[in-house]
Amino acid sequence: MHDLRISVMDRCNFRCPYCMPRETFHDSYRFLKSAERLSFEEITRLARLFAALGVRKLRITGGEPLLRANLADLVGDLTALPGIEDVALTTNGVLLAKYASELKAAGLARVTVSLDSLDPTVFRDLCGGFEELEAVLAGIEHAHRAGLTPLKVNTVIQRGVNDAGALDLAARFRGTGVVVRYIEYMDVGNRNHWRPELVVPSAELHARIHARWPLVPLDRTYVGEVAQRHAYADGRGEIGFISSVSQPFCGDCSRARLSSDGVLYTCLFATHGLDLRAPLRAGADDEELLELIRNRWTVRADRYSELRATLRASAAQEPKVEMNYIGG
Repeated sequence: MHDLRISVMDRCNFRCPYCMPRETFHDSYRFLKSAERLSFEEITRLARLFAALGVRKLRITGGEPLLRANLADLVGDLTALPGIEDVALTTNGVLLAKYASELKAAGLARVTVSLDSLDPTVFRDLCGGFEELEAVLAGIEHAHRAGLTPLKVNTVIQRGVNDAGALDLAARFRGTGVVVRYIEYMDVGNRNHWRPELVVPSAELHARIHARWPLVPLDRTYVGEVAQRHAYADGRGEIGFISSVSQPFCGDCSRARLSSDGVLYTCLFATHGLDLRAPLRAGADDEELLELIRNRWTVRADRYSELRATLRASAAQEPKVEMNYIGG
């Protein structure tokens, strides 16, 4: 266990169809109440315990994490933890221009922005009808100026939806220091109507980009890194491919996920998690919590991406946790 993704908010200001479709997450949908979410003190205590078990990288996620009030305070607490070497944030970018400098001052190292298209119409469709493309691009610019680098842009590619604009993203950010990462469309959660034919394999995207701008492979920076990294041969930066569907990487996964109400998940496609909030609030000491976490991690057998076809064909398949709940 090397990475811990911490969701601080189950709400979001977008309604992306592959994550939080509007027909499900409507105005009357019941999100968590404030008291149900872990406090910053509780998050920091758990993060310290995870660090004692080997975690070195923390990523703050949502929902949309920048909807959580005073988030910079949590960043400051997390960056001060012994053993933690890197604290990053994943966001849709809409509020990033407002908070980038404050987050950097609090100790945030890096930011990843989710951006699926530069075409205003496609962008609007993919975020649930919001006209916020320029706000996201402004957020990227502010984050870059604030020094939240290396800044990454994650784009989920769907065939017939936004694949035609995949190279536009590469062209936009080549030479800027921003790293675009293309993510294969996955069947996360239970509501995104995923079908295999909507997946654009990373190898296909790589071939298209390589034909335009030759690429050279880069070595992984650590065991368990999910992105296959490539540099532009002309020195204009790098891009990455996350290929959970066509090239599963379950075998060396080093990630754990903590939901905003304190449930530990050992896989993005998990059907069950371990409630840490209840023992935490019942007065469990550090050793008891460490034992709970250790026992769950060491017996994990998550292989959903490797067994996708078999599991999806099973009539007994249990509902998976929703992506907005654990931050992708």
